[in-house]
Amino acid sequence: MLIVNIFFGINMSISKDLLGGVISPMGLNAMRFLFGTVIFWLCSSFISEKVSKKDLGILFLGSILGLLCNQILFIQGLSKTSPIDASIISTSLPIVTMIFAALIIREPITWVKALGVLIGASGAAFLVYSAEQEVTGASSLVGDLLCFGSSISFALFLVVTKGVSQKYNPITTMKWMFLFAALIFLPFSFTNISSVHFSELSQKNWLSLSFVLVCATFIPYLLIPIGQKFLRPTTVAMYNYIQPVVATLLAVYVGQDNFTFTKGIAAALVFTGVFVVTRSKSRADLELEKQKIASKQTLI
Repeated sequence: MLIVNIFFGINMSISKDLLGGVISPMGLNAMRFLFGTVIFWLCSSFISEKVSKKDLGILFLGSILGLLCNQILFIQGLSKTSPIDASIISTSLPIVTMIFAALIIREPITWVKALGVLIGASGAAFLVYSAEQEVTGASSLVGDLLCFGSSISFALFLVVTKGVSQKYNPITTMKWMFLFAALIFLPFSFTNISSVHFSELSQKNWLSLSFVLVCATFIPYLLIPIGQKFLRPTTVAMYNYIQPVVATLLAVYVGQDNFTFTKGIAAALVFTGVFVVTRSKSRADLELEKQKIASKQTLI
């Protein structure tokens, strides 16, 4: 999940550049869904695994939430607002995920977990607000709302697909989800792809597009189900706080910003929040403690 969010953090700036008159939001989403479908189905030729009809239904829902709604709302929102606003709004993901996990799969909201989420959120928001680099693109209420809708959609995705991610190979789950997304989305966006003048794209544009397709689509969506196998939904979402840290470090590296003591404190808060949440007790841990207490009381 650390690798996933490092790539997602870099992708914010790269996608923003591509959306600046090079490729439309609909076109970029269509390319990601098409590329993901092709690459995951090619990889699946080396894996023999069948999926039940019930689980296919869950994967279809996961495709709607984690790919279609999440990616479309985010790209559309990013095209209308600033990367800074998008980064700030992304800090809502772990909070929303924690709430959905409690309501849907009965994952307890412990004081430790809530504290970790708040620490991480404060660090991420503090980091973004203290950013000194010049940001291209104006803020927009519509764009901000679309980005928030993207966070809600992805939070639901993490909770709903938790079970199937533990049951099947990541390539199997993603080949079906990307196929569903492509079949639904491509008929409405084919003209957006055909309108891209590929012959006029610069070398920088091609490198950016390659990064979006490989490092911000294929690799992250291959690794997310693996993270879901071993981590609870809220913990998976907590790594989202890494994105503003990556965006800031990238700005420092390219000379757009300077690393300051304030940024160091903010980054420390983010990693502290992630650590606290990973150390919080799961439902299974709490039930085991209750059983131990009950056994002791019985003996007494």
